[in-house]
Amino acid sequence: MDLTRRELLKLFGTATAGLAMGGLSACDIPLWVRDDAIPVDSWHKSVCRFCGSGCGVQVGLREGRVVNVEGDQAAWNRGRLCIKGLLNREILYVRDRALHPMIRSQGRLVRASWDDAMAAAADGFQRAIEEEGPDSVAYYGSGQLFTQESYTANKLFKAGIGTNNVDGNPRLCMASAAAGYTSVFGADEPSGCYEDIEHATLFFIIGANMAECHPVIWERVMDRVRTNPGTRIIAVDPRRTPTTRHADQHLQLRAGTDVALLNALCHELIRTELIDREFVEDYISFRRGAPDSAPLAYEDFVAFLDDYAPERVAELCGLGVEEIREVAQWFGTAEAVMSFWTMGLNQQSHGTAANRMMMALHLISGQIGRPGATPFSLTGQPNAGGGVRDAGALSHTLPAGRVVANPEHRAEMEEAWGVPPGSIAPEPGYHAIALFEAMLTGDVRAALVMCTNPAHSLPNADRYRPGMDRTFLVVADAIYPSHTAEHADVFLPAAMWTEKEGVFSQSERRYHLVEKLVEPPGEARSDLDILVDFADRLGHGDLIVNRTPETIWDEWRRISAGTYYDFSGITYERLRREPGLIWPCPDEDHPGTCRRYVPGEDPLAGMSGRADFYGRPDGRALVFLSDQLPFRENTDEEYPWILNTGRRLEHWHTSTITGLVPQLAEIETDYLEIHPTDARRIGVERDDPVHVVSRRGTVTLRARPSDRVRPATVFAPFHSIDRLVNVATIEETDPISFEPEYKRCAVRVERAPAGAMS
Repeated sequence: MDLTRRELLKLFGTATAGLAMGGLSACDIPLWVRDDAIPVDSWHKSVCRFCGSGCGVQVGLREGRVVNVEGDQAAWNRGRLCIKGLLNREILYVRDRALHPMIRSQGRLVRASWDDAMAAAADGFQRAIEEEGPDSVAYYGSGQLFTQESYTANKLFKAGIGTNNVDGNPRLCMASAAAGYTSVFGADEPSGCYEDIEHATLFFIIGANMAECHPVIWERVMDRVRTNPGTRIIAVDPRRTPTTRHADQHLQLRAGTDVALLNALCHELIRTELIDREFVEDYISFRRGAPDSAPLAYEDFVAFLDDYAPERVAELCGLGVEEIREVAQWFGTAEAVMSFWTMGLNQQSHGTAANRMMMALHLISGQIGRPGATPFSLTGQPNAGGGVRDAGALSHTLPAGRVVANPEHRAEMEEAWGVPPGSIAPEPGYHAIALFEAMLTGDVRAALVMCTNPAHSLPNADRYRPGMDRTFLVVADAIYPSHTAEHADVFLPAAMWTEKEGVFSQSERRYHLVEKLVEPPGEARSDLDILVDFADRLGHGDLIVNRTPETIWDEWRRISAGTYYDFSGITYERLRREPGLIWPCPDEDHPGTCRRYVPGEDPLAGMSGRADFYGRPDGRALVFLSDQLPFRENTDEEYPWILNTGRRLEHWHTSTITGLVPQLAEIETDYLEIHPTDARRIGVERDDPVHVVSRRGTVTLRARPSDRVRPATVFAPFHSIDRLVNVATIEETDPISFEPEYKRCAVRVERAPAGAMS
């Protein structure tokens, strides 16, 4: 972090007048507690609005307002919250809350009634459908919507309107993890749980700065290290971060070489005979390419890895041969390895391959299905898993693991949704990047965007703005203005967090209930109310039989029954009473499942043997032969540096919420980390303005000379509202998941004129 402990104390002690550090954690990331004494009339169980950690909170109310938020001692986070978690109190009352519907008139958005705004939205969609067909419209959602909202939107568009043009911002962050889990195990979502942290003896962290991006999970990791001193941490990251500072071994690899490194680790496990041959023989199959490709033998995998011996890939990865061998030795000899990863692995053009290889490491070493042994992908948003991945709200998926391309799956959902056979189109719709390309070409003429800000978050962001202008765009959000709202033809004010009711999931497959506790401001409505009204006006009201959060949840529970995602036992009554439940949970007496695929623990698994990977037809997980592919964009004389992007602790996504919180106003997001030798070479010092120029665009940032980054590598947060680093990033995508490459593009850095930041 750029601020010292003393500066943080001063900043948050004076600026918030109600927050104090409850002591710095072992990782130097502050965990916060309230020190104000605002009287509270009543306390209510809920869950944090922000990241996919899913921290339980207690919400204090007084006179119809949220006046306090504290960590829930009964939840998995044991009462801990990061600064964003405590600021759930403040986010409801920031300036720029959207209060009234608006319609574009003579080039600007003007206040309108709800009836007029919804009529205009429906009319724009209806015209496009009548003139160009259902595939001329689209829905773009968010992992921040409640499950009931994403599920209803998915149902309306796929079964009602008849288009699979349903996608959202989880495509930008978690699609490669979903593709990895689905292809390896036949079902999405992690197999382990947070409880595994208490049993792990080695944490392998790759592509994840947990201390800043998932700080409460990280603090639980540090609890394990403190109480079990023999526990080790390996961190793989191109940057030095608060996470890597506490690692026993930091592999500072070159950006984008993860697949080569993971293959090299597999090679070393085999070479040193640190694999579990019995597990490999009984529970694993090998493939190259698609899951349904011809089976390969274990010997084929061994021969494939010959090209990835450490001495052959060390230079590519920017690592030493012995570093790689030592890490493989630690991995292979540990009693229980828990691996964590997130955007650093996912947001690459080989993200699916990297995810597959992470799982391969665990499978060939037998580090799965035991307490503390699991490959665990962390989720970025509070409901990207339950609302989008589980509910099938992506262009190629249907609820509970079903896929659009499978005729049996389409028939099952047509029957469940009560629509005629053939109502669901047989071809996947546009994934996120293709969707915004289709807006550019005019193939998509109308789109509904809910609870997300793609004009800021898309890679090569400026490219897609003309398409948004060309499209009849309906935007529903809690904050106005935003970069995306600038392009809206109709803007709808949305309720946020405890102003509405619904279910969130989080990284360990735990579902939580967020109850409505306060009224939304102005005329704002829940996204579910907006979707139900929209369905009625488009003539699909009969499809939306259930119209309240609880009845929609019960409908979705019934659809999950008998699938690999069975949570039919997670009732609203239980969610009101308990601090979340982990699926599979097939009946109301089931306590929830910590570890999937384990006979005797997972109710869906067979009752004998070490594992039953029941998502695969033969019950065997797949290990893929995944090559390190060429980079999509290389450096050259004109663009000699690599740009990497990411988050910082205090801010959230595109800062449309956290950027408005006064307590965070001094937390900078418009800086560029550049290695000191590179900074000297171009003649810049701290805070000097620099232009970061790619083949797509230019962003001007403040220089931060730092040895956190490797030479010829620069890093910038993507939060800044005014300085959009995504004008420079590249829209190349993974060929399987279609997730964009945010972690590696070629740029040059130039000294900018003194007033360039003003």
